[in-house]
Amino acid sequence: MNIIRLRPLWLLAGGLLLPACHQQYSSEQVESASVYEMPAEAPRADAAAPLPTPPATTETYARLPENRFEDVRQTPLSTFAIDVDPASYSNVRRFLTQNRQLPPPEAVRIEELINYFHYDYPQPRHSETPATLNAEVARCPWNTAHQLVLVGMQGREVANEALPPANLVFLLDVSGSMADEDKLPLLKASLRQLVHTLRPQDYASIVVYAGAAGLVLPPTSGSRPGEILRALDNLEAGGSTAGGEGLRLAYQVARQQARPGANSRIILATDGDFNVGESSDAAMEQLVTQERKSGVFLSVLGFGQGNLQDSKMEVLADKGNGNYAYIDNLNEARRVLVQQFGGTLFTLAKDVKVQVEFNPAQVRQYRLIGYENRLLTAEDFNDDTKDAGELGAGQQVTALYEIVPVNALPATDGLPYQATEPDYAARPAASSTELMTVKLRYQEPQGSASRLLTLPVPGTDAPVDQASDNLRFAAAVAQFGMLLRQSEHRGTASYATALQLAESVRTRDTDGSRREFAELVRRAAELSTESAAQQPAVDELRYR
Repeated sequence: MNIIRLRPLWLLAGGLLLPACHQQYSSEQVESASVYEMPAEAPRADAAAPLPTPPATTETYARLPENRFEDVRQTPLSTFAIDVDPASYSNVRRFLTQNRQLPPPEAVRIEELINYFHYDYPQPRHSETPATLNAEVARCPWNTAHQLVLVGMQGREVANEALPPANLVFLLDVSGSMADEDKLPLLKASLRQLVHTLRPQDYASIVVYAGAAGLVLPPTSGSRPGEILRALDNLEAGGSTAGGEGLRLAYQVARQQARPGANSRIILATDGDFNVGESSDAAMEQLVTQERKSGVFLSVLGFGQGNLQDSKMEVLADKGNGNYAYIDNLNEARRVLVQQFGGTLFTLAKDVKVQVEFNPAQVRQYRLIGYENRLLTAEDFNDDTKDAGELGAGQQVTALYEIVPVNALPATDGLPYQATEPDYAARPAASSTELMTVKLRYQEPQGSASRLLTLPVPGTDAPVDQASDNLRFAAAVAQFGMLLRQSEHRGTASYATALQLAESVRTRDTDGSRREFAELVRRAAELSTESAAQQPAVDELRYR
């Protein structure tokens, strides 16, 4: 294999790679997003050494209206792109544990909380099938007149040694905003763990960007980890942030080193604070959308707090056919980059979409919980040119629907001026016992005509305490997310009932994540109580 050897540092200028004169590694708002200013917090009475009050921040999160209940007679199809990003959960954990504050509602994406955890779904029976479809129904724990439907997808497990060669380009933000301990130092420690998992057939390059973009490590085999680690160790933070320039160079390097049968992926590690050149969401989205046609995938790792540009990084990962994770500690880095190596770095299927058709003989209304930024039109499902989500080796996708049965009161008022029986509802249902049919459409990683999987889902009125561990735990996480998000659909949900559901699960907690979740629920309950106690009573202010 011929490897192109480049000088230790090359710069991108005018779209061309030009040699620099030295090897110094360092160099001296979003549309539809909200800027979150972190409020000051009073020290807790039981804290021996209170944490310092965090400063006001300019973190950005997309404002997304919560999914509403849809009338099956008006909208019989629900369509969305899958999402396996775990970023929102680890970011929520950071707010609750490090900052001892409730997260802003915009930072809570319920589907990412649910999909952070592993569920017990069966593997595909045939090697040519990338995933299985699973479904289960039980009474909704926060509204017992409704039903809760779990839709689960399991990606095929692939042993690390059987994965195709990886062509990785580490695109690292070394600007001044990355100097904090929870940014560049944590980034370097995180990537060190990944480097030790690389195989001889895997190659890694390092591109950095600050005031300019440069290549500090040409493609280097995983059999030479020392060279990769030395390049990482030499990185320092300083200067402004030319994110667009860095992305262009990273894609150029990835294309130059592409090998037949290899999986080419850029791993962008940053706090998202781009402020030089292309920096708007629209400009970055256009750049990544153009570049993904080359077959190079883009994954994003977010670091730090204070100026975390969450909305921007999620857009880049979604448009770059990759995933987005937020790294708040080394354990999370190990989980994303080592334990989930195949899922994070190897794609089984791309443009994966789910469409659910509801049976009007059984279902009056429905609501998809989460996935607000992944919704598609009904027509998008059969359109192979429409971008959707990617499924990695061994990855899972879980979605929850809250359903209003035909014999229950509607969750929202009807439409008095609309026809009560549209033509499609008047036709006999295919099966009066089926609640719905789930359809999954996907393409091969390097492109092909899409393929289709279908699963009919029968109805049941089983109570939630008789449901599987999968549904009960997912329901507990959904309740937790609705409370943090201050959902208008949370019904009787409480932190106590969420904790009770989570602790009723019998599945072995091999990685401690479910035990950690229970602690986060307790922490949120405490903070919620403290926050409520600090609010003055309305009666006290009425006549002042």
